[in-house]
Amino acid sequence: MNTVKLFSLSTCPWCKKVKQLLAERNIVFELFEVDLAEGDEQKRMLAEVDQLSPKRSFPITIIDGTVILGYKQDEIEEALRPGK
Repeated sequence: MNTVKLFSLSTCPWCKKVKQLLAERNIVFELFEVDLAEGDEQKRMLAEVDQLSPKRSFPITIIDGTVILGYKQDEIEEALRPGK
């Protein structure tokens, strides 16, 4: 089973597409809605986002340590393949 984290914004259409893609494939993932977090929780999320994407672009999908910036269906599906 893959370890998947998704940093997204609640209003981002590309973030919604990644969530939909993962849901359609029954992938369990940890979701971080950065714009809905508050205070220290949001600061922690943004610090991690800044390390992954200095320009703070969303979505950020992390699959077993592989970081995928933006909605890149082929890269996401490749990273999810068994034995990868």
